[in-house]
Amino acid sequence: MSDSKISPALRYTLMRLGIFAGCFFALWGLVYLRVLPRGLGDSNLLWVLVLAVVISAPLSFVLLRKQREAMAEQIAVKVDRAKSRLESNRSQEDGAA
Repeated sequence: MSDSKISPALRYTLMRLGIFAGCFFALWGLVYLRVLPRGLGDSNLLWVLVLAVVISAPLSFVLLRKQREAMAEQIAVKVDRAKSRLESNRSQEDGAA
């Protein structure tokens, strides 16, 4: 499948999940190697998940700016199309009444 056929929203979401997964596995490896401290008791998975979210969010914000803008354009076009259909339906109802 070529890149142009993937919707910008799906592309952004998949790339965002990829950045999160990369951060998660990198952090998991660092905790396993004891470079980073382990969580308390059984909270190790939760510790790594939270840390992965905290690190992946700003990375995604910076790295995925182009994809986020493409997704926003796609959404704006769909909203404008829906508004014009709604306005068209309203004018038809006014003309029928």
